Amino acid sequence: MDRRVAFVTGASRGIGKACAVHLARSGFDVAVTARTVLEGEAREHSSTVHRSDTRPLPGSLTSTADEVRAAGAAALVVPADLLDRASLGAAVATVLERWGPIDVLVNNGRYIGPGHMDRFLDTPLELLDRHLEANVMAPLVLLRGCLPAMLERGRGLVVHITSSAAWTDPPAPAGAGGWGLGYAMSKGAAHRVAGLLQEELADTGVVLVNVDPGFIATERMIQDMGDFGFDASAGAPPDVIGAVVAWLATTPDAGGWAGRIVPGQQLCHDRGLLPGWAGPVPNPV
Repeated sequence: MDRRVAFVTGASRGIGKACAVHLARSGFDVAVTARTVLEGEAREHSSTVHRSDTRPLPGSLTSTADEVRAAGAAALVVPADLLDRASLGAAVATVLERWGPIDVLVNNGRYIGPGHMDRFLDTPLELLDRHLEANVMAPLVLLRGCLPAMLERGRGLVVHITSSAAWTDPPAPAGAGGWGLGYAMSKGAAHRVAGLLQEELADTGVVLVNVDPGFIATERMIQDMGDFGFDASAGAPPDVIGAVVAWLATTPDAGGWAGRIVPGQQLCHDRGLLPGWAGPVPNPV
């Protein structure tokens, strides 16, 4: 039986970690990438230019890889930075060299840092550049690395974790329950990739989808975002989206979602993909 390979970005915690673990449970060997390799690493993750926050966040590539292996799959740790295209290219090349073609690419990682929750006049333009580089260009770098082998074999799934911020105005200004321009405009640009490229790739066997996660209680949401007007206790668990991505990777019905928005929480509930979960939570928009 051919090895089935998944590559997940932003996999040290949150939605990315959940996708990696659920894909492993579904029979995929999983390559995981992010910046945090070991628990306790400190780096800047403040959402505002007005203060620094380098407190370690829970999660790491090492701990995610341990959970992937505990699920019975192989794990490959390939650290990379979304702001460093060379590191992304090297990560994909390593997976292709060691494991062969990638069947599922999950573009979940995004820019983490100042400017995310800052208002326009407080945000240096170079921080808007970082949002665009990490949230738009980095997924395209990875897609260009994975796509040729998908086309050659006539199959593949590319999942973009989108956000309703791509098409919905915030309920309040950035930092007070809303979000910054960099996040919204970069998510909006990335959101257009699946539908546009699906037209180019029709009848190739490659499926591109946007998965809208809704409000998810990630580790960073719990630790960081209360100061910006977000109550993580109201969010759904990351496993909801992990279960949806694993379903898309294994169902013959995935093609029906090609180029479309998958409403993650609603689909998980309707199909009973996460037993015991009560159902969708309201999005704070």
